[in-house]
This record gives sequence, structure tokens and C-alpha cells, in this order.
Amino acid sequence: MAAGGAGLTYKRVLLKLSGEALMGNNGYGIDVAVADRLARDVGEAVAAGCKIAVVVGGGNIFRGLAGAAKGMDRATADYMGMLATVMNALALHNALERANTPARVLSAIPMSTVCESYVRPKALHHMERGRVVIFAAGTGNPFFTTDTAATLRAIEMNCDAVAKATQVDGVYDADPRKHPNAKRFDRLSYADVLSKNLKVMDGAAIALARDNGVPVIVFSIKEAGSLLKVLRGEGRATVIEG
Repeated sequence: MAAGGAGLTYKRVLLKLSGEALMGNNGYGIDVAVADRLARDVGEAVAAGCKIAVVVGGGNIFRGLAGAAKGMDRATADYMGMLATVMNALALHNALERANTPARVLSAIPMSTVCESYVRPKALHHMERGRVVIFAAGTGNPFFTTDTAATLRAIEMNCDAVAKATQVDGVYDADPRKHPNAKRFDRLSYADVLSKNLKVMDGAAIALARDNGVPVIVFSIKEAGSLLKVLRGEGRATVIEG
């Protein structure tokens, strides 16, 4: 492990992964090969000296908003979405352990036979020991997204930044996969994101990051090794701060 994270711009980071990132090219569920690649990327960053926590979404299995849109009670649908994130967290934990990167899953919804319950001092202890801490079940409350959970946990874990992994290499004013002429931003302020209604993270997550001075780095997770490049300040990404 690199002493003290030498050469890293960000030495303590909350990585936000979407559930879709674990899905790969499948239409549903978890692609084990993709989970293994993501685990290798995280392990590489840990070996370079970065302390990492992870929040993973559940959209590859169940999305609460989608359930509510079809007539389900919103709170019930959100709890189902939280349980989906636990499944993803366990899959990522398994991949990390197979890659010889120590990790722990801490859930905001207690389920002691499956994983540890989220307690802040316990999570901080794991991070100080060099373990990857995977936060599951969002905030444990309905009506909050995993983006908001990621920002909240980043603040609680004293992280330098939130690294939001997406399918594109930063923030654009439109989906570049659908609009080839979409404008890409290298840097944005929190106010820019909110005023332009850019679909980076939900408004609550951006406001929480702004109020606590936590930068948000948006980058593509599709290329192997991209996480470490971003942590070194070398990767192609959009930085939101100020």
C-alpha cells in the first residue's frame, strides 16, 4: 500500500455506484464479471493508499420510484428498493473479498444474520483499518435516494469527495448517448447544477454536498482503472464544487 496515499488528490472517498453499473450489458440483475472488474478497480485504489467507502444503488433489481409510478405505496416501494441495494452490496463485498480486498457491509436497516448494522463509529473503525465499507439500504428511510445516502455517508465518514460513477465521462447538458452535440462540462458549481437542473444527482444530494463543502466528481466507470485516475486528478471527469 502506498504510504499515506502518496500521489493521490483525493485520499478518502465515497464511491457512488448505480445498480445499473453491476448489471453490465444484461437487462436485469448482477453480472458477476462486472462486479469482479469493479472490485479490482476499488482494490487498486485501496492499494494506492485511498480509504474508500461505497454506496450502491438498487435499480438493476428494483427501483422504488418505478414501483410507486405503477401504483404501489411509495414508502413500501422504497423499502423494497433498499433491500435491492443490500443484495448488490453483498455481491460487491463478495467480489472484493475474492480480490483479496478486505470489506464490510453495513446496512441502515438492521439484518444481523446478513451483515452489520450501520453505526458510525464502527464504520469509521473499519475505514481506519483499511477495509472498504459498503453502505447498504440507503439512509434507511423512504423518500430519500441513494445519491442522498451517498452524500450523507461521505460527510459522516469525513471523506474528501463523492466520486459518482456513471456510464459517461462527466456531466453534459443532455444525454450524450442520445444527443451527439451535447455540451460537456469540466467544472461546475453546486448552483450551476441546481439552476440548470442538470441530472447529476437529485437536488437534496447536491444541496447537502454544497452545505458541507464536499466536492462531487462525476466520471465513467466503464473503463478499467478509471477510478484510480480520478483519485490522482488525472482522469476525465466533471468536478462540482464551490
